[in-house]
Amino acid sequence: MSQRVLMCPPTFFDVREIKNPYMGQPVDRALARQQWESLSVALGEAGVTIEIIEPKEGLEDMVFSANPIFVGFDSKVGKFVVPSRMRYASRQKEVPFYIEWFRERGYKVLDLDLQGEYLEGHGDLLWHPDHSEIWAAYGFRSTRGGVEKFAQLMQGLGIFVTPLQLVDDHCYHLDTCLCPLNQEAALIFAGAFSPASAKLVRKGWRRIHELSKEEAHNFMGNGIVANGRYFTPHLTPNLERILLQEGLTPVKVDTSEFEKSGGSLFCMKAFLY
Repeated sequence: MSQRVLMCPPTFFDVREIKNPYMGQPVDRALARQQWESLSVALGEAGVTIEIIEPKEGLEDMVFSANPIFVGFDSKVGKFVVPSRMRYASRQKEVPFYIEWFRERGYKVLDLDLQGEYLEGHGDLLWHPDHSEIWAAYGFRSTRGGVEKFAQLMQGLGIFVTPLQLVDDHCYHLDTCLCPLNQEAALIFAGAFSPASAKLVRKGWRRIHELSKEEAHNFMGNGIVANGRYFTPHLTPNLERILLQEGLTPVKVDTSEFEKSGGSLFCMKAFLY
């Protein structure tokens, strides 16, 4: 199956503002560019088509294209996007450029009046692989109110949303601690969720594969599943065993420079539907 992603080159990538516990180390921007190119090549070799949004000077986090927008498709409205309202003002400036990119390509923009709440795109909103529902997290970046307003919007399209509470500040986005592998299996770090939310996640999948805290904090749950491969920044025997069981081939792509900003592979792309 042909898959397409949107990526933003890390031309202006840097760490300028402390937004999460990973931040604070200086970035090697030349190495970051090499790592971004390596990801692009690896995805291309897996048959993934890459589309590019041009980076804007002064928007150092624009490379994390999963966050400023939520992308979907519905039979009623066709292909659509829901713009994010980012918690940090520096990141909110990215959103209009993403809206414009999608609008120019025929996506319907479903504006959501968040009324002071926050919602951070595919960082906290993950499609179930069969697109039957959306997993939605709050606690650090997105707010509960933001997730509830998003759930009401999706309910109007007949799409069910399951809210989840995050409690580990190293897992400040859902994409760090829940990774759907296929319709029946997911990677999770249960310690990132409140007990009630962890229970909801377990009910949603036939097979749950546990990551340790160390694996999750090293972004092994922030991988990309594409065409029978799992792109990951690190590989442990535990993760390798899980991927083998699920019929996925691990592909290691170093993201050391992006990890200094609290992001890795999943954050660096948005799937296009």
